[in-house]
Amino acid sequence: MEQLRENLSDFLSDRLYQIIISNPRKGGGAFKIKIRPVMVKGVLCFQETTWKGSQVFHENYGKEKMEEKILCCMETQFGQLEAETMDEKLQALVSKKGRVTLKRRKKKDGGSDIRPDISHNRAKKYILKEDEAVPFLIDLGVQTKEGKIVHARYDKFKQINRYLEFVEDILPTLHKERTIHIIDFGCGKSYLTFALYYYLHELKKIDVQITGLDLKTSVIENCNLLAQRYGYEKLRFYQGDIRTFQGMDKVDMVVSLHACDTATDYAIKKAVDWDAEVIFAVPCCQHEVNGQIQNEMLAPVLKYGLLKERIAALITDGMRAGLLEEMGYDTQVLEFIDMEHTPKNILIRAVKRRKEDGRRRRKGSEIDRMAESLHVETTLQKLMEQDGE
Repeated sequence: MEQLRENLSDFLSDRLYQIIISNPRKGGGAFKIKIRPVMVKGVLCFQETTWKGSQVFHENYGKEKMEEKILCCMETQFGQLEAETMDEKLQALVSKKGRVTLKRRKKKDGGSDIRPDISHNRAKKYILKEDEAVPFLIDLGVQTKEGKIVHARYDKFKQINRYLEFVEDILPTLHKERTIHIIDFGCGKSYLTFALYYYLHELKKIDVQITGLDLKTSVIENCNLLAQRYGYEKLRFYQGDIRTFQGMDKVDMVVSLHACDTATDYAIKKAVDWDAEVIFAVPCCQHEVNGQIQNEMLAPVLKYGLLKERIAALITDGMRAGLLEEMGYDTQVLEFIDMEHTPKNILIRAVKRRKEDGRRRRKGSEIDRMAESLHVETTLQKLMEQDGE
């Protein structure tokens, strides 16, 4: 460890970008540590961020103390360290027998001129900025009229921004040379629909036409009044059912947040029929598989109602993602922070593959074989069957 100590002394400076310590050699403790330089009351320190389970801990140390902490971690807990400064990089690997392997190299072209941000409390850069007043955020009670974030609603502010970050990721896939048509099935009070329009039309200056659809007439009337008040000319809301909606011939992006039970399946099928470029679905209340699932091997677990409900929900969403893959979409299952703090926090995000030679849905696929072994057949399977015939 002495060789590692000598190298660390050079890296622990105000030119350090970060040190990442990972690959724990035993479970039960921290699984990752990140270290960066910070200035605290005019003194250079090093902030240690430690991840343990779902918790994150922060602590600041002076250089000598930080050096000892790192050496102790590498000697007793972790197998890998990666450090980067403006000038060079360092990698340290520790074998199970305690042997240390070091790789240190200078950066090309003399390194970087970009200095690390050593401010102690760095403000997160949100898509919707904290000091810029946004009409729908004011009406939502998230912002004051001056644009300040209401402390008690800060979580909602972060949640809306997180949703927009997911949208930002898929912008390169949309054809911006024409009007982009987006439909939000089951839009409800439409906080996220307004956020989507504001982000795309007002901030990104993209030509979009967004349609919100919901069963509740009173909700639709209120949303249309708000859209008119904000001057959102290409945002309209209609009363209607996902299953029978026939109001559009082509849609580029379909959003379905918390459509209950099989309504998510109908929203996905509509999106596939439209050949939508992007699909966002946050399913809710997945009862269908829960009422069917049977499996001898899983019987000891499925006898517990709560576990059966959760397993059935995960299988349902996994099958939806798999079926979208078969229909020509690159699909991700992501963690979504729900607006109402419920456990329904899975986002299925699907992006149409550019070079897709037709749909590949065929009866007897891996999804079908799994479904057969669990004695289930989902609505989305049935809806998709016609595309494989």
